[in-house]
Amino acid sequence: MKLSYAGNALAKLGDPPQDRVTMTQHIFVLNGPNLNLLGQREPDIYGHETLEDIHQRMKTAAPNAEIEFRQSNSEGELVDWVQEASKKASILILNAGAYTHTSVALHDALRACEAKIIEVHLSNPAAREPFRSTNYVAPCATASIAGFGARGYLMALDAALQMTA
Repeated sequence: MKLSYAGNALAKLGDPPQDRVTMTQHIFVLNGPNLNLLGQREPDIYGHETLEDIHQRMKTAAPNAEIEFRQSNSEGELVDWVQEASKKASILILNAGAYTHTSVALHDALRACEAKIIEVHLSNPAAREPFRSTNYVAPCATASIAGFGARGYLMALDAALQMTA
């Protein structure tokens, strides 16, 4: 059984949460640099699932939600997408990758974002190299999920659906 923590309740993952989706919900899922290499890059840290595997699992878990799933290695493109999400989405799920630790531009875009923001990390940055302790995303996020691997995305999706229900 797969469990996620969302709010104060444990919920099973994998079952479509259709009972909580009453209308089409627009959720942006944005992924930063090197996440296109999931499944190949350091699988002992990031796992064997690809970004496309994660995307498909999210679509299966929430078939009634409109999920805009994107990845870019470009900081400027991510900033543009955050601004777009602010206008089009109720929830932004963001794995900013290395830009979490370096991007003031992304931080500023997130501060202006009107969507609720859920930060996701496959690993636990706080338990890794010291430079990863700087986080420009967390002060802008409603919630953060880290260290659960690819399941973290499903946990974020579950939380997003609860937040918009």
